[in-house]
Amino acid sequence: MFLTNLKRIIKAGFVNFWRNGVVSFASVLIMTVTLAAIGLIMFAGALLDNSLAQIKDKVDVNIYFTLDAEEGEIFALQSNLEAMPEVARVLYTSREQALENFRKRHENDYLTIQALDELDDNPLGASLSIKAKETSQYANIAKFLEDKQAVLDGGKASIIDKVNYYQNKVAIDRLSKIIDGSERMGFAMMIFLIVISIIITFNTIRLAIYTSREEIGVMRLVGANNKYIRGPFIIEGIMYGVFSAILALIVLYPIALWLGGATETFFGGINLLDYYYEQFWQMTIFILIAGVGLGVLSSYLAVRRYLHK
Repeated sequence: MFLTNLKRIIKAGFVNFWRNGVVSFASVLIMTVTLAAIGLIMFAGALLDNSLAQIKDKVDVNIYFTLDAEEGEIFALQSNLEAMPEVARVLYTSREQALENFRKRHENDYLTIQALDELDDNPLGASLSIKAKETSQYANIAKFLEDKQAVLDGGKASIIDKVNYYQNKVAIDRLSKIIDGSERMGFAMMIFLIVISIIITFNTIRLAIYTSREEIGVMRLVGANNKYIRGPFIIEGIMYGVFSAILALIVLYPIALWLGGATETFFGGINLLDYYYEQFWQMTIFILIAGVGLGVLSSYLAVRRYLHK
């Protein structure tokens, strides 16, 4: 009995969907725009995450060591830093590498290179470049280095010449606020657009169901239960969601193709077309679930008013 009723409900849903062709087309079109907007939000989120990641990657804290610092002591400090949960990575630059990097940066500055060649010894010390997992964690790293330097100062001459955290502190704090604000604003915009999308979709499907109000009234008069009345409209909602999701993915492709090169140039590294290919199945599943969810929820709520009169 259950399977028989289920087959009838599914069949009625399909029949209603194709019978109300114009209304179904309008509903699918509106939902396609809604789901495409959700897809664009995903694109925008990927661009924002990539931009923030690049900004974070440019921020670091450098430890400059004295000329007589031994590599063993530097490596010991590096190991201590790498053990900290706040630290993402620590890069070591030897004195020789520092000198080579300096020469490359000033290869067109003849006077600087000439002055450097006149020196008997390498004037540059080794250094460690520390990158934190989050920009807000650099303060804890700087505090650790202060404590470490205080311990070293108490026993013997410190191998640390300078830590540039406090020179960069204003920029790091400002960047942390920008990143936090951008993430909150992006999340708020996503929620706002999703709510607007739900409202638009709900009203569109309610209009589609409005055309069937007399049919619903007749079914109630002959004693059909609410589940049997609601079932076909839920099936219609599922079909709206599936067709809209497919069309939204098709619409997103030319957008990704058109913007791909521009985003790679402007945002440095991320190509929307590559992102579309790489995340295709994740996007398909997400948009499909969102479309079916919107269709079912909107159909359920829209038909509900006619079942409680």
